[in-house]
Amino acid sequence: MTDTSNDFRRSIAKMDDEQLPVPRHRLHGPQHFLGLYAAEHVAATEFVIGAAFVALGATMHDILIGLLIGNALAVLSFWLITAPVAVKTRLSLYTYLEQNMGELFSRLYNGANVLIFVVISAAMITVSATALSVLFDLPPQLHAYPTSLSFVVVATSASIVALLVAYYGFNILSEFASICAPWLMVMFTAGGMILIPALSESLNGQTTLTSFADFIDLGSATVFTGINAAGEPGIGIWEVIGFAWAANTFAHFGLIDMALFRYARKARYGICTATGMMFGHYVAWISAALMGAATAAVMKTSIAFVSPGDVAYLALGTSGFVIVIVAGWTTANSNLYRAGLAAQAVFPNTSRTKVTLIVGAAVVAGSCFPIIYRSFLPLVTYAGLLLVPVGGIVFAEQQLFPRLGMKTYWHKLSGSRQNTPAIITWAVALIFGFGLNLINIFPFYYLFIPTWILSVVLYTQLAKRAGANGSWPRAEAELAEFNTAVQGHHRDLAAREVLQPVKDDTLVTKIIRTVWILIGLILPMGLAWRVLFNSPDTVAYLANREMFYDLTIWCTLVYFVFAWWDLQRAKSFQRLGDLMNEHAI
Repeated sequence: MTDTSNDFRRSIAKMDDEQLPVPRHRLHGPQHFLGLYAAEHVAATEFVIGAAFVALGATMHDILIGLLIGNALAVLSFWLITAPVAVKTRLSLYTYLEQNMGELFSRLYNGANVLIFVVISAAMITVSATALSVLFDLPPQLHAYPTSLSFVVVATSASIVALLVAYYGFNILSEFASICAPWLMVMFTAGGMILIPALSESLNGQTTLTSFADFIDLGSATVFTGINAAGEPGIGIWEVIGFAWAANTFAHFGLIDMALFRYARKARYGICTATGMMFGHYVAWISAALMGAATAAVMKTSIAFVSPGDVAYLALGTSGFVIVIVAGWTTANSNLYRAGLAAQAVFPNTSRTKVTLIVGAAVVAGSCFPIIYRSFLPLVTYAGLLLVPVGGIVFAEQQLFPRLGMKTYWHKLSGSRQNTPAIITWAVALIFGFGLNLINIFPFYYLFIPTWILSVVLYTQLAKRAGANGSWPRAEAELAEFNTAVQGHHRDLAAREVLQPVKDDTLVTKIIRTVWILIGLILPMGLAWRVLFNSPDTVAYLANREMFYDLTIWCTLVYFVFAWWDLQRAKSFQRLGDLMNEHAI
């Protein structure tokens, strides 16, 4: 082994795991990503987005077909764009940019991420605050700005709690969030089932549906009417498809989710995003819209002025407060944590905890303004437009450059300090994308497509002119030697970390798991089924709904207690297995 190789091995051993490609023995199979996307994409935002489709005036046909097509396109984008680049590089996008795009570009990108994550965090906390407002009987916030000091106090308090958890206890909250996905799926579905009879009664005086055609007619007449909040014809199927596709553009076209798929054994695991797209962004959006429309009908107001707290309480009773607060809080906290990481990359000499507090102050202020969560649809789309060009740049470098005789890591090989072609491409793409939006000659929800294509083509041309097809024999040899040293480091890690798993087959664990599945998930769904299909008249409907309210809050308590207990036992067995394997070694 050469002296250079030894130097590489020593420097690699001191590097953080985030700075190195993911080793093969840490890769995951499809089950991991099926669960991961199911958990991440069922959140408090679904209440906001479902209601927004109603307020925008989509029709029932456009929703059922448009959301199906749009979410299918999102799954294909994860599969064909994000996952291949992630599997090839085994790096997160943040690390890739830091190592290959220059310091200035990386800092600009992370600054944009700070802005986006702050807005998302503030929106989620505001959603949680609406639930607390209903709980404490505070006046509804109907304007863009806060009109109640009490609401400001509630929103600020919720923000501070989320900030403190991000500062001190993110791991605990991450564990808690990981067990929420099955419960959130059940409760979102149940909420729609609970309020369908109320919608039916408001339309034709009957609390039962006899066929799927009745459901379509009901939805068309009461929820997705094709008329927007202003009483004008609403959006069409192309807008519905566009939003469903664009909702996560920063994650797929923008390659943010390289951070997740770098752990995938195969690129085809990108299809696993279907659990999030087809449930969280299809079933949950439609169910949330049904709940929102029913709540507006009961409150005799427009759905545009119905808060997520009102919707959740009418559909799910006291459990509704739990779903809005928990889903909003966990989503806000994870994004607040990401904002802290991105801010630290912008200011590397400042600690993560300090920048998290600074970023948190912005979140606290933003959470007091209801306009942020009510504008969530366009905000998410603009966020995608801001980050999509960066995804196009990395996609071009990884997927096109080798086919065109250009060097993938040309900027690193050349020794240049800044990647000027990348900076110019991002700037031009932003001017182009937001310019198209300003002159309104291209559909708003599809702006990411020409913007991404422009960034791919422009960066390829500019990089070629800058010498990306050049030759740097010494630098290339050092890079190859470095990669060989990384592989050796990974072999050393595998020798220490590939341990025989210890499976928990104890009777106690089986009982715990059975309890949270039967009482926490199956029983609430059974109660919701009873409300929907066994309520022949108003009296029976109200009685069944009241039974659902009364029992489900206890089911919720049982679910979280026993699911948390199950998680802690699994962690204990993992620690025991690690100790046993260490002694065996």
